[in-house]
Amino acid sequence: MSSTALRPTPNTAAGAPNAPRRRVPALVQALLAYVGVRALGLVVLSLWAHRQHHGVWPILATQWDAEYYLAIADHGYARELGAMDGGNNLVFFPLHPVLLKAVAAVTPGTRASTALCLAVAASLVAAWGVFAVGDRLHGRRVGVLLTVLWAAFPVGLVQWMGYTESLFTALAAWALYALLADRPLTAACLAVLAGLTRPTGIAVAAAVTVTCLFSWRRPRALAAAFLAPLGWCAYVGWVGLRLGRWDGYFAVQRTWRNELDGGVETLRRFRSLLAYDSTPELFLVLVTVTLLASVLLFALSVRDRQPLPLLVFTGVTLLIVLASGGVYFPRARYLLPAFPLLLPLAVRLAGAAPRHRRAAVTAAVLSSAYWGAYMALVWTGPP
Repeated sequence: MSSTALRPTPNTAAGAPNAPRRRVPALVQALLAYVGVRALGLVVLSLWAHRQHHGVWPILATQWDAEYYLAIADHGYARELGAMDGGNNLVFFPLHPVLLKAVAAVTPGTRASTALCLAVAASLVAAWGVFAVGDRLHGRRVGVLLTVLWAAFPVGLVQWMGYTESLFTALAAWALYALLADRPLTAACLAVLAGLTRPTGIAVAAAVTVTCLFSWRRPRALAAAFLAPLGWCAYVGWVGLRLGRWDGYFAVQRTWRNELDGGVETLRRFRSLLAYDSTPELFLVLVTVTLLASVLLFALSVRDRQPLPLLVFTGVTLLIVLASGGVYFPRARYLLPAFPLLLPLAVRLAGAAPRHRRAAVTAAVLSSAYWGAYMALVWTGPP
């Protein structure tokens, strides 16, 4: 027998240097990285809460806005406007409590546990959508980095709380991806759902409508332009009918002391926290820095000539947040779904030296874990 017959082929030889290596798909890398970042934040929160003899479950599932959504699922919406600071639950849009009630009806466990599971599941769909947008525009590395940066947002803990940010981000991300992929009707349907999820759903509708109006000669695009705002308009109109006044929803917003003032209150808080307050609350400083950084990132997005849908979505979201005269402390959370603001950072990190990229990502992840726990355990108000 020839000696060559006993010689293994390169592909089957154990440890052969030229054997093909299986690469982990970029989407899997992005989702694993996302889960890792959020899991680290949860570990830090748990250890910190244990030292303070504080339970983690109430923080994630039953406090603040989560309590309102659970109450809506249990008892429905208010029928009267109520007094100032009365906590009228009509300010909360209906898609999340409707989903919560429907899923809880066919699954075991409490509605609070169901809400938390929905948030985690939606966060994974959102992370997938964030990766898809980054990957389509700039390639896999940027897609993975964009996903990690979104996971490491300073108030990223909210992604795994009984809130609507993860659900809304998932709808917004896939609506933007559908626009980039020239699927206007899909984008419009997702915009309708986003408009039933949060007040800032109007930003998703604006992105779809403005983009599609540039293709108004195409019947599908024209239909999508008119369809996109219907979810937001439907809920605002329903609240008006329920309260018997045309400005019903905006009257509810006023009971929460939340009106648009053109940015006067925002500038006043900037000046107070950065110039006059000698001992500012650390969490409010974080909110202020996040807002200022978001303005800078939007300017970079314009400079980088991001696609129109992304610029409209982030621009309208940023305008709503900055022009609000209402409560100041949740504004970093309001910007959580505006993930395209992080795209300039992801693009620049992708082109950076590996050691610089690792250092920046590590710093972002560790700071997010710290700020999440600080927000939940030290800051005394809602996130």
